[in-house]
Amino acid sequence: MKRFLPVLTLSGLCLLTACGGGMVEQGAPPPTFQTLHTFTGIPSDGANPWNDLLLDVNGTLYGTTSFGGGGVYATNMGTAYTLNSEGTETVLYSFCSLANCADGWLPQSNVLQDGQGNLYGVTLFGGNMTSTNCTNNGCGVVYKLDASGHLTVLHTFTGGTDGNTPQGLNMDSAGNLYGITFFGGDLNCGMPNPQYALPGCGVVYKMDTSGNETVLYTFTGGADGASPNTYLTFDSAGNIYGVTNFRGNPADCTQYGQTGCGTVFKLDQTGKLTTLYTFTGLADGWLANGPLVLDAEGNLYGATSYGGSLTCMPPNGCGVVFKLTPAGTYSVLHTFTGPDGAFPPMGLIGDGNGNLYGVTEWGGNSADCSWSAAFTPPVPSPGCGVVFKMDTSGHETVLYTFTGLSDGAAPGSTPVMDSQGNLYGNTLYGGDFSCVTGVHSTTGCGTVYELKQQ
Repeated sequence: MKRFLPVLTLSGLCLLTACGGGMVEQGAPPPTFQTLHTFTGIPSDGANPWNDLLLDVNGTLYGTTSFGGGGVYATNMGTAYTLNSEGTETVLYSFCSLANCADGWLPQSNVLQDGQGNLYGVTLFGGNMTSTNCTNNGCGVVYKLDASGHLTVLHTFTGGTDGNTPQGLNMDSAGNLYGITFFGGDLNCGMPNPQYALPGCGVVYKMDTSGNETVLYTFTGGADGASPNTYLTFDSAGNIYGVTNFRGNPADCTQYGQTGCGTVFKLDQTGKLTTLYTFTGLADGWLANGPLVLDAEGNLYGATSYGGSLTCMPPNGCGVVFKLTPAGTYSVLHTFTGPDGAFPPMGLIGDGNGNLYGVTEWGGNSADCSWSAAFTPPVPSPGCGVVFKMDTSGHETVLYTFTGLSDGAAPGSTPVMDSQGNLYGNTLYGGDFSCVTGVHSTTGCGTVYELKQQ
């Protein structure tokens, strides 16, 4: 039986599914769903959570919201929060509380925790609001938040060689942080996608807890790809695995208004990058997401948001789950068609029994979330999203289908799992439809949920 390596944890602490043995036994009753928290927007607890939760050994969840909250200098810029095992929420910090949003805004990222209880995360924007490389939105920051709620900016990105628009973080056992930026780095590589007016193809970086940054790799926008996405994955030898969203083969994905469909890469400790696979944007998928799951044989598993069956959500496709062997053999394990889910926004996690878990942002019951058609642009696939389980042969089990009501809609994070196999995650929309936020304010501010295995 295939087992996944414990090095897949995002925090360096064995808190995620790869460290536990939880699974759903064949023939077991369906999981029990519970909404743990409903976000209310401005100016209180935040709105629209996006990205993975952190679960500690006491059953406490930590996360961020993209919007909402009530900063001193601006509102609607996001929060960091904690949710205890009884479902009681505490807002730890409201972003854009410093002049000119020097503390960052839009904290669309996970948080990590060290042994002293300090939290670490990133914001997509804010920091240096005057840099021309950041179109006056700021290039993002890396922050530390202590147990008393005091925030320290460890690094302010300039949009140059240090990167621009940081995403998820990883932490090693020594407390060093690892992350990627979507843009910045080599500004001569141009803009990796014309719809984004930001130069540079992104970097992989390492940072100590004092904020000293070392750029481990700068993407060129060629065969190595451009715009690394979400999280990194490490093996026991210290090699880093990840995905990029753009380029690779610049002749691919031009039908979608971009050059190149992205890559899967490996970065060794000497800084040498190897492109393991280049997406074509057809049946193999495109717009890949992390985290990748690594098993004991060295196989990688991941998901793409688009591609697969191009008759689903035409012309983009609804995404796939894939496997990549150490020899470079790529195979599609599952192609989403809509009722089984559509558009997985994040990667996967694996348990100790060879099962994969993930979510799709849309798809499921086509009668639900009809309000999503009012989005700009409209969501082309009906349904409010699903939580799924998949074995390594590609057999999918839909564990839960969101209705878009009090349970939420559009799950935006890879779920985390406790030692009993219970899953926790969040949704971007649904919940409280009277909440106030700056984005899709009539569609709810999102929820945190528990999916309890029987």
